[in-house]
Amino acid sequence: MAIPNQPIGETVEHPQANMILVLGLLSPFCCGIFGPIAWVLGKRALNEIDSSYGALSGRSQVMIGYIAGIIGTICMLLLALLYLAGSCNGNF
Repeated sequence: MAIPNQPIGETVEHPQANMILVLGLLSPFCCGIFGPIAWVLGKRALNEIDSSYGALSGRSQVMIGYIAGIIGTICMLLLALLYLAGSCNGNF
């Protein structure tokens, strides 16, 4: 049974796959603000890849960037909480 709207020929890589991968990998190490950006763009790209019925590839790159973006966001929030706790000096 054939899948409806199945593409003929080679698949095309998602146009934002490399950018999501780079943003996601940079987020835990140097710039935490890239984490939420990679998270949102990664989720959107994964939805587009899933709804393309195989016409778009790059799912592994997007998934790595998406997960790294989540980790980077968590690290950014933990560091912000640590900074706030350290700046209080025990005075509430």
